[in-house]
Amino acid sequence: MRQGSPTHHRRRGVRRVRLRAVVAGLTLTSLAGCAGNAQLADLAIPLRLPAVVELDSTPFYPQSEQQCGPAALATLLEAAGHAAPLDRLQREIFVPGRQGSLQPELVAAIRARGLLPYESGGDLGGLMADLAAGHPVLVLQKQGFGPWPAWHYAVAIGYDSRRETVVLRSGTTERLELRAAVFDATWGGAERWALVALEPGRMPARPDLERYLRAAASLEAVGQLDGARDAFAAAADHWPDQPMPRLGLANVDAARGHWSEAERGYRAVLELEPRLAAALNNRAEALSRLGCHAVARDVLERGAARIDPDDPLRPALSRTLADIQARAAVAEAIEPDLCARLGQP
Repeated sequence: MRQGSPTHHRRRGVRRVRLRAVVAGLTLTSLAGCAGNAQLADLAIPLRLPAVVELDSTPFYPQSEQQCGPAALATLLEAAGHAAPLDRLQREIFVPGRQGSLQPELVAAIRARGLLPYESGGDLGGLMADLAAGHPVLVLQKQGFGPWPAWHYAVAIGYDSRRETVVLRSGTTERLELRAAVFDATWGGAERWALVALEPGRMPARPDLERYLRAAASLEAVGQLDGARDAFAAAADHWPDQPMPRLGLANVDAARGHWSEAERGYRAVLELEPRLAAALNNRAEALSRLGCHAVARDVLERGAARIDPDDPLRPALSRTLADIQARAAVAEAIEPDLCARLGQP
């Protein structure tokens, strides 16, 4: 069931380093998902979570045969305020050749509706925190043993740390109560994959920088620019000292053709991290798009001296520099005074 990421379309004519590629190089900070036999009460107390949570207003869509994916997705979407007809979701995400639905299809369907699909990590504490924050959690379970296990999507809607149970909307059962150990075993068999659907700009209960930025960047990559900007803005507020959320904001401005705003954004990123090759490359591109080709060339040449010789984005810098030099050879600055100000250190 573990599949690759969906293919994203690339805009032509802009040599801009997308945040998605940069995020992939960050150090992983997510939990490893080794909850084991941890007791819910032992997790709830240090996290200051309620002993009992149940999101009983979460809708319920009983599944038909092999349709647990669409049913679980319909539950999650309606809970997030974006109801979708079940038959439409069945056509959208069901893969006949696999007799089921794959994770990328569910993620893409959430994203297509302007919601942020956030993979919430793989530990029971994180699951409980999301539920306590009011977010139902779509989970994948591996049921059965042997060479032909059954893969099943359900939506976690609550827990009871006193009774050590987890509550699910699952299959044809509106309220399935499982012992936490049983749930964790079936969830662990599916690598503890879990997903929440958030309005862009709203943070998950226990946000992880890399996972959140990857989700925000995926919105930008499919043209959900308003949602992407809201998500990056929330990330910039939550992690004010981190350059990557601000890089995402500038990328959204660039995708809209707002080159002045993008240039200011990239410059702010470089003030936080002067050696970030993506921000340097994209700032030079923005300057060139503003008609300041000579300034763009000088900025790129000066900044490249700070970039690690082994940085994987060095080839992109060289290609962008060649493009800018070609433009500078045939075009004068559009607004010399503006370009002079932008070229100041």
